[in-house]
Amino acid sequence: MNTPSNKGPGNLTDRIGILVKMLRSEVPDCIASGAIDMTTGMLLAVQTVDNHPAEVLDLLAAATLELFQGRNVVMIEEIWKERRGVRTDAHYFQEILVNSENLAHLFVRLDGRDDVVVVVVCRKSVNVGMLMAQARRVVREVGRV
Repeated sequence: MNTPSNKGPGNLTDRIGILVKMLRSEVPDCIASGAIDMTTGMLLAVQTVDNHPAEVLDLLAAATLELFQGRNVVMIEEIWKERRGVRTDAHYFQEILVNSENLAHLFVRLDGRDDVVVVVVCRKSVNVGMLMAQARRVVREVGRV
């Protein structure tokens, strides 16, 4: 696989776009991928097999923000870090897998850039191990934006 260098040309928007496109093409049974800015709750990039109304995509971004950084989630993170003696501002939750009736949604914080979360949406028939392995591989190879 020929992966673009994260040190190469292009701004952050271009590099996020490449990451989302590679997730969409290389994760098995992937029907959509996207990236969310966790400081603003805005969708940075999206690739889907279907057209979706902007309202649905905006709700996905808002739900991702709540899923990772909602008040109760942050409280749980703080309690777990305290009990484990972790003294860092880094977020505790790095990946979250959500299964709906027909789909599997994998949310992953980027290494070294925990203000960006990527989401990969696959058919529920996907092999979850392959979903996670391929998504992690692409994020590791391309995700240092």
